Amino acid sequence: MATVERISVALPPEMVATIRGAVDTGEYASSSEVVRDALRDWTHRRSLRQQGIVELRQLWQEALRDTTPGVPADEVLDRLERKYPTIADAGGAAT
Repeated sequence: MATVERISVALPPEMVATIRGAVDTGEYASSSEVVRDALRDWTHRRSLRQQGIVELRQLWQEALRDTTPGVPADEVLDRLERKYPTIADAGGAAT
């Protein structure tokens, strides 16, 4: 790391214990490493979530522009009623 900036973060005792435990067991060399790793994971998950939102918006816009007729609700319900008894008979449905 070329440049490092120190910040102070207040954490609840449980989180501090988790960080210290990870360092004490040798999983990480320092508390800073634990926090950096957690931030990398958070940043990655956040990026994936943002990407998912963008994709969902695109799909929504495509659906709004789609002028083809949809499937009638009665047909969808009939399909579901036929599908779920089959799953229940196979032992895959929870009651």
